[in-house]
Amino acid sequence: MTLLDYAVDVRPLRIPAFRRLWLASVVSAVGGSFSIIAIPNQLFAMTASSAAVGGAAAVSFLTLVVAALWGGVLADTLDRRRVLVIAQAGLAVTYLLLWLQAVGNVRSVVVLMALVACEGVSFGVTLATMGAAVPRVVPVELLPAANSLSSLVRSCGAIVGPLLAGVLIPMVGLGWLYFFDMLALFMVLWAILRLPAIPAVPRQLAASVVSQVTEGCCYLLTHRLLVAILGVDLAAMVFGNPVALFPELAARTYGGGFALGLLYAAFGRGFAAGLVSGTFTRARRHGALMACAAMVWGVAVVLLALAAQLWLAVLALLVGGAVNFVLSTFRNAISQAYTDDALRGRIQGALTVVLVGGPQLGNVLHGLAGAGFRSSLGDGGRRRALTVCAVALIVCTVPELGRYRA
Repeated sequence: MTLLDYAVDVRPLRIPAFRRLWLASVVSAVGGSFSIIAIPNQLFAMTASSAAVGGAAAVSFLTLVVAALWGGVLADTLDRRRVLVIAQAGLAVTYLLLWLQAVGNVRSVVVLMALVACEGVSFGVTLATMGAAVPRVVPVELLPAANSLSSLVRSCGAIVGPLLAGVLIPMVGLGWLYFFDMLALFMVLWAILRLPAIPAVPRQLAASVVSQVTEGCCYLLTHRLLVAILGVDLAAMVFGNPVALFPELAARTYGGGFALGLLYAAFGRGFAAGLVSGTFTRARRHGALMACAAMVWGVAVVLLALAAQLWLAVLALLVGGAVNFVLSTFRNAISQAYTDDALRGRIQGALTVVLVGGPQLGNVLHGLAGAGFRSSLGDGGRRRALTVCAVALIVCTVPELGRYRA
């Protein structure tokens, strides 16, 4: 292999359908993320209440969860391209209405919350359906590279989008951010419309949506490998997610202010692993790599708890963020490749619920766990060491994970 082979693995971009989807995602990841800044700002300006901002986050989360399960059923029943078109069109209409209420100075919390719910529904359906559609567009051996490219775009967009939004707000005002979001969605719609048809696999389906969701959940719970990858991810995100404790750690250990910003920035820089994705996307032992990444993440968070200097804490988070990127890449690749296509939409919907809810649960548990970062950690990081212990136990209990090859 040459040095170029260790850089970003761009092999999936040779497939025209995926290349169009990926280029569209570049636009939407930046220009389609403005609402993340705009909605909380608008709500706080209307209510002067952080509780209202938290309420909007709860509405978005709950609607996304329900829609992901429902969207998975649609993805297994209808043409996945058609479901994606409807979901993205619904999102574009939502942004149009958000723009109209903002420029029209409609100061109604109820209206804004309803539109937040619509946004959550569209996102939930999109996440479940896109996860089921990509394996029909990309060969199974390129799924790690495809997931790495997608994660790289999302991670960069999460940084560039808010920064650009901060520049645009003083220039054009808050309301126009929604309009730019809507324009970005048209690029995504163009790419989806250019996809080939992705019809559902013909099979006998249960009569009701609830029955179909139940069938998907039963499939998930009766396949040990899928349960294992969920367990590994939850162990990393619930036992080892330190984000809720960053403010306290920064204030009590590193002097607050600038230190807090560095902790958040370091945690989000794991996307750098995507810039050298060629070092791991060609590997075949996906299960072992995922488990190892989760254990290294657990070790990194323990080191964070023990770090007396800020630079050591930042280094631990940079390493942890990088292995977390690897973990998510192989988690997605395994779940997509291993699942029967007839149930792939429902499995992706269920995974979306767990993967979105896991970090939230981790934040709640760690926020309530103790009075201080180190006291909540428990004598030198024992509690965060649960991540390493839990992953090791899963690998021993489900040896299929360690043996799994692409």
